[in-house]
Amino acid sequence: MGVLSNLEPKKVFHYFEEICKIPHGSYNTKQLSDYLVNFAKERGLTSYQDEANNVIIIKEGTTGYESAPAVILQGHIDMVCQKAPDSTHDFLTDGLDLDIDGDLVLAKGTTLGGDNGIAVAYCLALLDSDDIPHPKLEVLLTSDEEVGLLGAVAADLSMLESKMLINLDSEEEGEFLTSCAGGGRANMFLPVDRVEKEGIAYEVAIEDLTGGHSGIEITKERGNANKLMGRLLMEARKEAEFYLAELEGGQADNAIPRSCSAVVLVDEADQVAFENAVAKMGVIFKNEQKTADPDLNVVCTNLGYKELETIDRSSLTQALMVLNMLPNGIQAWSVELEDLVETSLNLGVMKLDRDELRLSSSVRSSVGSKKAYLFNQLKMLIEYAGGTMKIHGEYPAWEYKAESHIRNVFVDTYREITGKEPEIKAIHAGLECGIFCDKIEGIDCISLGPNMSGVHTTEERLSISSTERTWKLLVEVLKRLK
Repeated sequence: MGVLSNLEPKKVFHYFEEICKIPHGSYNTKQLSDYLVNFAKERGLTSYQDEANNVIIIKEGTTGYESAPAVILQGHIDMVCQKAPDSTHDFLTDGLDLDIDGDLVLAKGTTLGGDNGIAVAYCLALLDSDDIPHPKLEVLLTSDEEVGLLGAVAADLSMLESKMLINLDSEEEGEFLTSCAGGGRANMFLPVDRVEKEGIAYEVAIEDLTGGHSGIEITKERGNANKLMGRLLMEARKEAEFYLAELEGGQADNAIPRSCSAVVLVDEADQVAFENAVAKMGVIFKNEQKTADPDLNVVCTNLGYKELETIDRSSLTQALMVLNMLPNGIQAWSVELEDLVETSLNLGVMKLDRDELRLSSSVRSSVGSKKAYLFNQLKMLIEYAGGTMKIHGEYPAWEYKAESHIRNVFVDTYREITGKEPEIKAIHAGLECGIFCDKIEGIDCISLGPNMSGVHTTEERLSISSTERTWKLLVEVLKRLK
């Protein structure tokens, strides 16, 4: 018996649990991709798999739906891999340790991958059922969405005939998404020179921030541990001379980093000044972030006398300049749609290697020219400091359509089932619909999903009851597409 065996809908949660047994972080999707192909073969379904690990599975329409227009069901197979500081989980080899807390499904100590494993589970449950009326289903499951929509970009969709697409990558029941921001990742590299130094070593850690999805939750003004560390080190350097040996923060460019740590060497005469400076910044951060990050903590640990290879003074100056001048967070709000962020970015990953400081920012905008301008700002800054930048995984925005048949069917069905009016929204996050609109002329898209919270963090939760309600809505819509 699985952990989720008693949950409804049974097939959906059965396949969700099966998916969670298979490691499927971004860039590690081959095993799950192969599982999907074998699933199709076992049921005599036509399937396609490409070198990017995208999988397409075709199921013909049921009796009475032979002439109905086909529909694409779409989700992505990769997940964001984040774990608690004390977790020993290995995302490359280990399945997730699932648990239930009331109405919520979670993974102990790690992200759950409900984004977007629940979409895959919905699709497999439909493909495995013989009692649900539906038109021809073209199930499109893409890889590496979380690192730049790479699977969608690489996918060959020439075998698909449908002009309707249901994307199942949203996270709030009763919301139907009809447009999204475009984006991409800026990978920046700043060269550093190393020197041998000795002194009193300190590990400084900024911990226990709330974090979150860098698109959906960018409006909540949660602290970015990488940016806070840059600020702390800048202020501490005013009070005490130190050399930087190690610096690391964040695990994914599209997740607001919850922690960051640095190891520095301080002259013995400056110990008290350095400790006081760190403590002062800890008080400031806790005050500034008391609402958004109530558990924020700054820890300064004396590691004793050390001889370490550190970056030299000039490299440290350049690194701190870049860290503190690098734009982050909301850059502009939409003037057309109320409460919608137009342009933002998130410094999600930072790592000091031997010869360079690596920085990775997720850039988003619903206006292509604004996105290009932001990339140019980052490029100018890093090049001014002597570094370089590469843009990775750039993808287009999904523009709103005034007329949409699939949206009308979902709205009408939702009203009849719930007696409520759904919300039609745009989202400041990347969805693959923009890419599919470029690849399939005239395609009609909608995005929806069950309630999830804490996405891209170890606090990720999936609502059981919402999963069932969304399943019933999806099944009813497919029945009506006759």
